[in-house]
This record gives sequence, C-alpha cells and structure tokens, in this order.
Amino acid sequence: MKKAVLIASAVLLAIASLPIAIVACLLIFGTEKPPQPLSSVTNPFANMDYSGLPAIERYRARDGVSLSYRTYPAGENEVAVLIHGSAGSSSDMHAMAQALQRAGITAYVPDLRGHGANLPHGDLAYIGQLDDDLADFLRDAKPRHPGAKWTLVGFSSGGGFALRVAGGPLGPSFDHYALLSPFLRYNAPTMRPAETEQDGKPAANEKVWAVAYTKRIFGLLILNAIGVHSFDGLTVIAFAVPPNVSFLTAAYSWRMLQSFQPHDDFMADIRSVSRPTVVFVGEVDQLFYPQEFKPVFDSARGDIPVTILPGLGHSDMVTSPVAIQAVASALQRWSQSDAAPARPAN
Repeated sequence: MKKAVLIASAVLLAIASLPIAIVACLLIFGTEKPPQPLSSVTNPFANMDYSGLPAIERYRARDGVSLSYRTYPAGENEVAVLIHGSAGSSSDMHAMAQALQRAGITAYVPDLRGHGANLPHGDLAYIGQLDDDLADFLRDAKPRHPGAKWTLVGFSSGGGFALRVAGGPLGPSFDHYALLSPFLRYNAPTMRPAETEQDGKPAANEKVWAVAYTKRIFGLLILNAIGVHSFDGLTVIAFAVPPNVSFLTAAYSWRMLQSFQPHDDFMADIRSVSRPTVVFVGEVDQLFYPQEFKPVFDSARGDIPVTILPGLGHSDMVTSPVAIQAVASALQRWSQSDAAPARPAN
C-alpha cells in the first residue's frame, strides 16, 4: 500500500512538473538560426555620406544611466526628434537630420537604449522603458526651445515606436508625427511575409530581415501571463545585419521587442492619435506591403494621410533625397500652417 502511494505521488509530481518542463524547454531550446545579412536593407546605410556627423552627447535617464544622442542645431521655432529603426543607431538618420537642419528645423537624434553608443545592446530593464527614456530626454531638451513646435519622426520600428508614443500618454508632448515605413505589428496587414521556396519553407533566411524565436516567445508569453518576468531579458529575435559591426544591434530581448513597437492593439494606438500625423512608405518596400497602409489607417480613422513614394524601397525612406525632401516638406507645411490638431477617433 505504501509503495502504491509513493508511486502515485511520483506520478502526480511528474504530471504537475510537466508544464514547467515544457516551458523550460521552450526557453532553452526555442531559438533559431540568425538570418543572413540583407543587403537591400543595409546597403543604403553603408553607402550614405556620414561627413559632418555630430559628436555624441549625453542626457541622464531617470534610472541614472547616461544615454546618447546627436544634435543638428538650426532654428528655434521648429524641432524634430528622429527615431532610428530596428538594429540601427542615430547615425542612420544623418541624411534626414541634415536636410531638416538646412530647412531651419533643429533635429535631435537619440540612440535608443540598447542601441548605438548605449551598451549593452539589445536589452533594457523593463517593458516600456523606451517611453520613459523619451520623456526624460524631452524633460531636458524642451526648456532649450521655449515656444517651439515639436515633431516626432520615426523610421521602420522607430515609426512603430512613434505611433506607440502618439497613441499613448506621451502623445501630447509632440505637435506632429511623421511615420516612415512604420512597423505596426507582426500580424498587421502591412507585414510582408518572408519569401519562400516552392515547398513553403523559408528561403534559407536569405531575404529575411528578422527571425523571431517563436517557441521561446510562446514560453515567455506563458510566464508573463502568470506574472513571471524574470526571463524577459532572453533574446527572442535576430536581425539580418553584417557580423561584428559595433554600432549595430544584432538581436533583441523580449522586453526590448515589446518596447520598440506599437502596443498590442496597434489599431487603438492609431485611433488615439491626437496630433497631425502623416505616413510615408516606398512603393517597392521590401519588408511591408505599401498598398495596405492606407486601408489600415483609414479603417481606424480618415484623417491620417498615407503617401506612397514611387520607386523607393524600405531604407530609401531615410537615405534617398526624394523621400527626405518629402518628409522635410511635410514638416515645413506644418510650420507654415495653423491646422487644427487631429482628434482621437471614437
């Protein structure tokens, strides 16, 4: 009898431990092979002229960490904050910042925490810390420009982050928003799937910008659902960047990925935007379906214009003179008009 009880107890313990074992396996073994460098996305940055790149400056975030940014000083009435894309850094926005500077718009370009000159790369302390960092930057920068109009310009994942800001508590901190080929969410209609072979399998990661560790993400979602965040610093996505480039970020943790994109309900973010906002996307964007942006934004509201720029790809949005001029012109039109701010959609 005693032996039977011991066996039954062991069986019950094994059954109870099974979910823990499954989650542990997902976290430990749920990784993927990183993608090969994607030249169509990275080459436009490699070929950009970086002469005149401003020196790194620093501001102090609320946790005491010193974070980096670059300044392109110009006029005092118009200020733009430029947010780089995934895996990138402030230097990626150099051409755009110079164009705005020539147009009389002061530009600030931060390296987001975990990027560029901010080490370690690819991680932060908690989900939402990028929002707090931006608020801390504005706390220091805004007093330098009393009465100025402020625009947040975001590219790719930076565009998704700008949408997150526009639709969140920090939204009124800016007067305008420009979203350049914005990443909305992995399940948004705008997301172009990776190119595949005839058998339906991924094409050897040769034309993929990011590879998500879906099994590990599933395990983290289970843990987060029960309030466990101890493993949120694990890597969950790898990018198609060249190896051993010091200023690029090759991978993100779960908490970084969650912070550097719109909220789970990105449509709610769109509906909550309360300032004039524009969207630009290239006609031949390699990562997104350009034609899907307008239906997405129109389905949430009808007052956010989407402009498709002919012949331009994803990274062209911040490296091509055509795209840069289009964005600069939009900001100049705002500075010359007294357009009433957009209202949150009901």
